[in-house]
This record gives sequence, structure tokens and C-alpha cells, in this order.
Amino acid sequence: MKKSLARWLLQFTGWQLIGARPNCDHYVLIAAPHTSNWDFPLMLIFAAAFDIKVTWMAKHSLFYPPMGWIMRALGGMPVVRYRNQNVVSAMVAAFDTVPHLVLMVPTEGTREKSEYWKSGFYHIARQANVSIVPSFLDYKRKQGGFGAAFTATDNIRADMQYLREVYRGMDGKFPQNFGPIKLKEEDNASDTGPQ
Repeated sequence: MKKSLARWLLQFTGWQLIGARPNCDHYVLIAAPHTSNWDFPLMLIFAAAFDIKVTWMAKHSLFYPPMGWIMRALGGMPVVRYRNQNVVSAMVAAFDTVPHLVLMVPTEGTREKSEYWKSGFYHIARQANVSIVPSFLDYKRKQGGFGAAFTATDNIRADMQYLREVYRGMDGKFPQNFGPIKLKEEDNASDTGPQ
């Protein structure tokens, strides 16, 4: 029912589904480009259209009743940002304990243009030994879907180059806010050894 409704909504609003449902149960799902408040509900509709239950992180203050019930029902996982905790370690532990976890991460971390992506998605995937699946919302073509899953390696530049190819030519709702697809760690990667 939810899948059929989601597909009807996308068709009614002129959006097209691209790609197939990822063929894995545990993975980090990249949500990009992220330039608008519309990206989040639209991504949830696309996930439902592919029959994927996603989990996403948000600040804990959004989870107080009554809104908290809705946030959890939509897949929200509260994160207490002011505490000295390692969010990456917490998400790695979640992959060990939650069956069929699909963790959706907006890699840019903001709707404003940023010079770097946040690297949490990369470190979570590597430490949890799960795949990374790039999902996209291309407002220019009104298409959304998934690229092929991949496993992060020791070569961070090559891994990020794959993502640059996936997102090449795609536009967010506000294209000027979609910054470079790059991690700070790439600047520090050795040119001679593993990257």
C-alpha cells in the first residue's frame, strides 16, 4: 500500500524512478544533492517507492512528544549533539545490532554550499564493513534513484572519484548550493601510499 501510494505520488508530481532497489540489507545511503528542505520528504517518498525502510539521524530535541512519535515512525534516530560522544562509533554499533539497517546520511550536512562533504558516512561504512549506496534527486530532470553500491577501500580519492562520476551533471533544487564532492581527508591523502 505504502509503495503503491509513493509511486503514485511521484508519477503525479512528474518524478521518474531511476535504477533498481539496492541488492543488500545493510548499507549507508548517501542522500545528495541536499540543497532544499524538500529533499528530505522527497527522499522518504522515493525510499517507500522502492520499498526501503530508511533510518536517519537528527538532533534529539526533535524527538520529544508528540512530534517524536512521528519522527520515529518515519525512521528517525535521535542524536545528542552536545554530549561528548562518537556518532560514528554509535552508528557502527547500530549496524551490529539492528537487522536490515539502511542509514540515510545527507553527506553535505547543510543545505548551504559547502567546500567539503562530511566524512561520517565514509567512516561509518568502513568501520561497520557495509556498502555505500549513492542515492540522488536530480531536480533538473525530475529523476531520483540509486547508483551502484560499492565498498569503501584504502584509496579514498578513488572512492570519491566514483561518487563524483555518479553525481556528475545532477542538480539539486538550488544548484548553486551543491558544492564540490570532496572530503577534507583527500587533501591529506598520500600520493605515494594507500589513500
